[in-house]
This record gives sequence, structure tokens and C-alpha cells, in this order.
Amino acid sequence: MKIDYLIVGAGFAGSVLAERIASQLNKKVLVVEKRHHIGGNAYDEFDEYGVLVHRYGPHIFHTNSKGVFDYLSKYTEWIPYEHKVMARLGDELYPIPINKLTINKLFNKNFRTEKEVLEFYDSLKEKRYPIENSEDVIVNQVGYELFEKFFKYYTKKQWNLFPNELSPSVCGRIPVRTNEDCRYFTDKYQYMPKYGYTKMFENILSNKNIEVALETDYKNIMNDIKFDKMIYTGPIDYFFDYEFGKLPYRSIDFKLEHHHLESYQEPAVVNFVDPDINFTRVTEYKKLTQQQTKNTTISKEFSSDSGEPFYSIPNEQNRRLFKEYYRLTSKIPNVLFCGRLAEYQYYNMDQVVAKSLKVFMEISKK
Repeated sequence: MKIDYLIVGAGFAGSVLAERIASQLNKKVLVVEKRHHIGGNAYDEFDEYGVLVHRYGPHIFHTNSKGVFDYLSKYTEWIPYEHKVMARLGDELYPIPINKLTINKLFNKNFRTEKEVLEFYDSLKEKRYPIENSEDVIVNQVGYELFEKFFKYYTKKQWNLFPNELSPSVCGRIPVRTNEDCRYFTDKYQYMPKYGYTKMFENILSNKNIEVALETDYKNIMNDIKFDKMIYTGPIDYFFDYEFGKLPYRSIDFKLEHHHLESYQEPAVVNFVDPDINFTRVTEYKKLTQQQTKNTTISKEFSSDSGEPFYSIPNEQNRRLFKEYYRLTSKIPNVLFCGRLAEYQYYNMDQVVAKSLKVFMEISKK
């Protein structure tokens, strides 16, 4: 079998690059995926009760990039959706990110202006300099009490590391607000694909120049195909046969429950920030997709060190190990490494699409 491009992985990076190469360069592309489905961790499907569930946890599309939004809009219609999250602390629910409503409820205050809230944060915060880890990021903004209540133990459950053992980027992604904006994101474009992510991926990969092989490890077919170039979106340490040892990843076990209720919880996602509850969050999927059903399906998330690699663990030790692997990539110029796992980097969905479109532009120039 002779093809132009072998692409490993059918998530956002692999699928977008496959579509661009097939449609714009008229090249033959084979996409191989070790799972039984396309779409990577954004894969969704209807469960036995007819509820559309995200099998790998909630995926909420948001971006400020018109280019990314316009590109994906060729393959899906959208429904508007602004994500809201609440944190369960004890028996109470509080808006997350922390904002004026959170502060007024937690501390029994009646702040009316953003200035009052900012002054309250100033009275709590501790000056941390330099900012060396995720604890420093939060304590420097809102002090130790709020950090301990909302971030410390949730982060420990999520990563099996305390925030002071993690890069500033982990908690640095979470804003702290002085107003009453309860939206988790503030991006210009906030939508969900009308017919689900899997349908969108089917449309992206529908080009006649693209063939998809599921449940296939690329290493098992390398001797059977000829290709000019490879794009690899899987774990970089696996590509190099763990030459320097395994890169650590966090995985998640999802426990799905179906309930004969129209609504299980107030928001789509509730974070459980207390240390004595062993799961991190609960997602009620119909609130993401806006399905109208008499019943509902939820998932509880239990973070784990084993299983599918979901999140690279950002600290200096792991970064050094990744760089050892990345140095090897210069020796194989016909292989391009792209995506969260190949770059050992946390990307939002829109960031992966933007990076893939940029990589394609570089490919097309060559």
C-alpha cells in the first residue's frame, strides 16, 4: 500500500491535518487510530437511554479565534452554550471561577462594587515572589484560605500532586473575578456542535483522499505500507519505545450513572473540592447538549495514574524528560510531531485546531 501521508491519531490534530492535506494538497492520507472510534477524547455517543454523553468527560468548545471557528463551522452547525461551573464545599454550592457572588456567600458579605471585592482580595492575599508553582499563583491573588478551600485538595485529587508541586500554568488557567460573571469562559465564540463532536469529526474526515483504520497500532502496520511522510499525534515516549522511561500522565476513570430525573444538579458541572470525597467532579451531559429528555445521565470522574493518557503533568522534572525525547525528533525529518500527547502540552480544543492549521501552512509552503 502506497500513501502520501500516514497520520497517527484521529483526534483534533490528526483529523484537521488529514483534512487539510487531503483537500488542499490532493494527497492520499491514511489515518490510523488505536481506539475503536474517531474524535480522540472529544468522542461522544448516545447511551442506551438516548442521552448524548461525552465518553471522556465534558468538552466545551470556546475560542476567540474567528479562523478556528470558521474552519470548524464548515463541518458542524452550532448551538450557543455558555459553560457554568459550581464548586461543592460542604453542603453548599459556590460559583467557580471565584467571583463576587462566591465571596458574598462564603464570607456572609454584601459587597456591591468590584472595588470592594478587590479590596477584600487584597486583605487576604499573600505576596509570593517569584511565582514558582500553582500555589503561588492563587495565594498571590486571593490568599491561603480561598486557595485551601477551592484549589488545594481539588488539585491534589486531579493530579495526585499538591499545587506547590505543579507548574504555575495549572492553576494559572483559572481566573479570579471581582464581578458577578459566572461563566467559566469569556471567549467570543462559545458553542456546542449541534449534532455532537463525533458527527463533526465524521464530516472532517469524509474526504475521498482519506482512509481511516480504527483499532490499529501504527507500529503493527509499518512494514505493510509505504508513505512519504508521517504526522504523529500520539504519546512521544511511545514513539521512541520509552527509551528514557515513561512520561507521566494523568488519566480519568468515568463512572456513568443514569437517573430517572429530569435534572440531577443545577449546573452542567459541579466540582467537589472537599478532600474526603474521592471524585473530582460530576457532569450532567444533557445540560451541555441541551437535549430534552425525561431522564438524565451523569458521570463521576476519578483521577488515576493509569489508563488512557489525558493530561501531561506539568512540572520541571517531566519537562526535562520530554526535552530528552524532543531532541530525538530532529533525527527523523520525515516525521512531524503535533498535538497534546506528542508535544506533552496542555491544549484546549481550539488551540489544537489553531496549531494544526498553522502546521499545515508550513507543510504547504514546503
